[in-house]
Amino acid sequence: MKFLCKKDTLYEAVINVSKAVAERSSNPLLEGMKFHLDGNLLELTGYDLEIGIKTSVLVNSDDECTFIVKPKIFSEMIKKMPDDDVLIEISESYHITISGGVTTYNLAAVDGEEYPELPEKETKEVMTISQPVLKNMIDQTVFAVAVSEAKPILKGELFEIQNSMLTMVAIDGYRLAVRREAIKFDDVARFVVPSKSLLEISKLLGDNENDFCQMYLSEKHIIFEIGNYLVYSRLLEGEFHPYESAIPKTFNTEVIVDRRELMSSLERAMLIISDKVPTPIRCHFENGQIKFSCTTELGKVYDEMKADMTGPVMEIGFKCKYLLDPLKVISDEKIKLQMGGSLLPMKIVPCNGDNYTFLVLPVRLKQN
Repeated sequence: MKFLCKKDTLYEAVINVSKAVAERSSNPLLEGMKFHLDGNLLELTGYDLEIGIKTSVLVNSDDECTFIVKPKIFSEMIKKMPDDDVLIEISESYHITISGGVTTYNLAAVDGEEYPELPEKETKEVMTISQPVLKNMIDQTVFAVAVSEAKPILKGELFEIQNSMLTMVAIDGYRLAVRREAIKFDDVARFVVPSKSLLEISKLLGDNENDFCQMYLSEKHIIFEIGNYLVYSRLLEGEFHPYESAIPKTFNTEVIVDRRELMSSLERAMLIISDKVPTPIRCHFENGQIKFSCTTELGKVYDEMKADMTGPVMEIGFKCKYLLDPLKVISDEKIKLQMGGSLLPMKIVPCNGDNYTFLVLPVRLKQN
């Protein structure tokens, strides 16, 4: 049994699918990648029981077989081949010969017939969204997903669909990220997708607004169809945090700032802030100026910038990284900062519209 294929095409498919291959598993088969050859179509599958990725590539063959191989060494062998075309031969005892030009590798494989089946793609509930829009929504929220195991449901993002509007929410107890976009779906849905799956999905999503992603929802899984890739993800069980009640409805002080200028000031302050002892940065809002100051064991920093502000004087402290993270994923030149008090969350919203909302919890400052 053998097939001939393009080196770069096969390598790209193996690299993308390998993201779903288990590093360690009670089922050793899941530590490998499944290849299913059926004539001129080669299907590749990786699955760690939480996330699965499947794709197919065109090859030159008349044979049929199924085998499993370790993707890391296999991909490196493919990458090092000197020719554009690669010939893969599989013996009856599942020994693989990889040939390209004068170079030949031999690699052990195993029968793939016992590889676990992925969930079925149900067509009852199908949601459609532009690929770059979904990519943007993931990238603008996934940083706020919890990493702690204390509340497993918060290690994913809430997908909430009502009135043809998709709202994605991530929260880790220190900050909250909300993104909203219209979606082609007339029903109501609410489910939580692990951040691990979303990070891999984001890498596969393209930038062409005419390319769409279809999402197939079932009771315990969701499947994302992205071009030639299917990404399978289990859904997290449990009740997601009631995020709407955490978003302040009123504020006292509102500040319109240049996002890049604010980022620059915070990045300068980060130079003296240690990861081990994340000293908060003091932000003083008064008379059209924001004054930043921070003192750590490494040194001191003072900075200031102009801003348009209304409301009373406000002094509030933040972990610098938590304030920087949402600023890095926003594309707007100007943004609004809304504050109700020195111990209440800062709300970051666009100057126009409501397609995103970020909350950052403050840190109690020591008296000067």
